[in-house]
Amino acid sequence: MPRSTQIRAKPVTAVTRRTVLKAGGTLLLSVLAPLPSHAAQILAVRVWPADDYTRVTLENDTNLKTNHFLVKDPDRLVVDIEGLELNPTLKELVAKIQSNDPYIKQVRVGQNRPNVVRLVFDLKEQVDPQVFTLAPVGEYKHRLIFDLYPVNAPDPIAALIRKGEWQDNPEQPAPIAAAMPEVQPAPEPIAPAKPATPELQLAKAESKDEKPLAITRMITIALDPGHGGEDPGAIGRSGSREKDVVLAIARRLKRKIEEHPNMRVMLTRDADYFVPLHVRVNKARKVQADLFVSIHADAFVETTARGSSVFVLSEKGASSTAARWLANKENAADLIGGVNIKTHDRQLASVLLDLSTTAQINDSLKLGKAVLAELGGINRLHKGAVEQAGFAVLKAPDIPSILVETAFISNPEEEAKLTDDAYQDQMAHAVLKGIRKYFAKNPPLAKNKMT
Repeated sequence: MPRSTQIRAKPVTAVTRRTVLKAGGTLLLSVLAPLPSHAAQILAVRVWPADDYTRVTLENDTNLKTNHFLVKDPDRLVVDIEGLELNPTLKELVAKIQSNDPYIKQVRVGQNRPNVVRLVFDLKEQVDPQVFTLAPVGEYKHRLIFDLYPVNAPDPIAALIRKGEWQDNPEQPAPIAAAMPEVQPAPEPIAPAKPATPELQLAKAESKDEKPLAITRMITIALDPGHGGEDPGAIGRSGSREKDVVLAIARRLKRKIEEHPNMRVMLTRDADYFVPLHVRVNKARKVQADLFVSIHADAFVETTARGSSVFVLSEKGASSTAARWLANKENAADLIGGVNIKTHDRQLASVLLDLSTTAQINDSLKLGKAVLAELGGINRLHKGAVEQAGFAVLKAPDIPSILVETAFISNPEEEAKLTDDAYQDQMAHAVLKGIRKYFAKNPPLAKNKMT
């Protein structure tokens, strides 16, 4: 009996040991073996074509790793995205490339290998691609950005020349009096005179208290419609987007300015795309702008906030808490719009933007007061005086610069105004009148071409 029991005990012990060893091995393998990775999900694809560059955005639920390279004959950009499976949203990218895109012919999308999606951009010309990621901000999740810049960047002055808006000699006298005439009271006509044209009536009204002007060169004005592209700006209750409203007003103002033979205009953006703040300033300097006017339609936490405002740069801090809040909000546009920090020379930009002078701010205040007075004729003013704060977009060291808040898009009544063609036209006309009155009292000095 004891022997029989002994014999049966051995296999039980052996089985137990094998079971424990197997269990331990399984546990060890489960710890060492990589867990199955969760494939990233593409949530949205967007394309922003412009003459400056084309941006392609892939919004996703996690940070993505990429490898990219260029291929010649024909020109192509190849991008491999790791940790990604092809999904219907990503396939939508193919249809989003339009025939009028300046730099992309088409894009092909495919599963190159397990967990790797390949994008092939067939290009219209050589590009200098910037591929980078953006951390979540605002309502955006993670974003993978492809910025396709042309190797031969467009020259803003060359663009104005093509449009017939730039003379070879910037000092060549121009008929400034035709744009801002000094109209003297005329004696009663002996014979019935022809009715005054609307333009002549406007000239009389605007020159009532102005002195004769002695300007012998063209005036260049940089208009800066705020936000654009990935950055919609403020959004009204009815869904109106600041970036659309201010571009419409800027286009109207551009047309009005160009009616005068001595004035020309450069838009920092003429379509729906993102322009970094320092690039807006640099664009104005490249065309030797005499003025810089940034156009906005902001929002506030209270929908009752209303009225138009004008801001200029401050060297010593904001003139009010609201002005500081607004400047901080506008300066965050680069984060929302998406700046490639790795290639952006922040130190150089900082040096440039710190060169703003007291003289520039004083001239900006004069321009701001002239424009604000005209805005008060068409809309209630949020503040009766020009305000100051540290707006990055106003820091051109040699250009009088103002930021115009046309109205509060967060106020339902003012949102309706901002989307009304007649009000947009009135707003553009008021800004133009302010600009003309500024130049009537502060004629621009002659200056040489900037190298």
